[in-house]
Amino acid sequence: MAEGVVARATAVAILDGVLGEGRMLSDFSGADLAPADRARALRLAETVLRHLEPADKLLDRQLRKAPPLSVRNTLRLAVVERAMGAPAHGVVNAAVEITRKGGKRTAHLAGLVNAVLRALPETDIFAGSPPQRLPRWLRQPLVHAWGREVVTAIEAVQAVEPPLDVTLRPGFPRPEGEVLPTGSLRLQAPGQISTLPGYAEGGWWVQDAAAALPARLLDAKPGERVLDLCAAPGGKTLQLAAAGAEVVALDISAPRLARLEANLARTGLKARVVAADALVWEPGERFDAILLDAPCSATGTIRRHPDLPFVKDGSEVVGLVRLQTALIDRALGWLKPGGRLVYATCSLLAEEGEEQLSAALERHPGLVVERLELPGVEPGWWTDAGGLRVRPDYWAERGGMDGFFMARLRVPA
Repeated sequence: MAEGVVARATAVAILDGVLGEGRMLSDFSGADLAPADRARALRLAETVLRHLEPADKLLDRQLRKAPPLSVRNTLRLAVVERAMGAPAHGVVNAAVEITRKGGKRTAHLAGLVNAVLRALPETDIFAGSPPQRLPRWLRQPLVHAWGREVVTAIEAVQAVEPPLDVTLRPGFPRPEGEVLPTGSLRLQAPGQISTLPGYAEGGWWVQDAAAALPARLLDAKPGERVLDLCAAPGGKTLQLAAAGAEVVALDISAPRLARLEANLARTGLKARVVAADALVWEPGERFDAILLDAPCSATGTIRRHPDLPFVKDGSEVVGLVRLQTALIDRALGWLKPGGRLVYATCSLLAEEGEEQLSAALERHPGLVVERLELPGVEPGWWTDAGGLRVRPDYWAERGGMDGFFMARLRVPA
């Protein structure tokens, strides 16, 4: 294939997997591709998923009947590339070549692809199009909780490729970027991560600014025995270890813990890593503090994972809520008298956040919610019950942040 076509054809194949087979972007390995082609293909696929709705509205005005999925995805990719400012000549030629070489089901539609794409306006392809809407199962409860204006603002943030945040260690080299009010460093165009200043020295790790807040809310102290429960991929473990705590990092997934161990090795930080099911594992002794970043719907991370609305339908939330409840109850039982737990989820849904807090307080008399003054955290982010709710539209002018709910709970002494 001609230069640039390999990455585009791969992007179409990735879109076929997400939209036709319900596969996550993370399932794509791309081991047979050059690193640059793999990175470009994933970036193209993510961009299409962020703008699928306006692309389809434009295409539906020109298509009399639905083409095969791979052809529609080829058209979607071309439309989105054009909307992002890519030169028409290269985009159209690549789309025609991908269609022609796609086999018997698509080759005869190369002329159609050419005609449709050459009929696109020269500029402002998505002019007047609102940001892509969240799926109904997610949008409806968010509108009920925060109103349409807030949800539209969240959708606008999710339509833009997010910047990259890192958590810094004092005294190490660091890349150039914007220091956010909460202390994270934001990089707008980082390039190759491993070549940036301070990476090899272990001076920082990739972690969204919102994801860095639960460990700061826990506020681990040197020498404290701390459990990072559901720890992989390990950003919070690194924060706790860097604070001087004696950390046990537990997760059910050994493969995901391998990434955590690699980051521990790079940074020179120490933690005891345990691969086990938290619902059956028992600690040898109790902990001063526990950080539970519980499995959840991950609906707060759509700005970084635009495949989620197309792969999930909300049916998994009931089971996740039950699991979260069980993990909260087990974790509270592993604390020393007077110990503290931070419960967190990267979910926008109240049943995985605010409602879990209310239910835990009802189940455990004597449990107290604690607020902690955190740099950069605005007063309006705290709920009346004492939980901390952050949303993707916060810092929208800076690129937003992931959606999280977290609460710090202390058991009786």
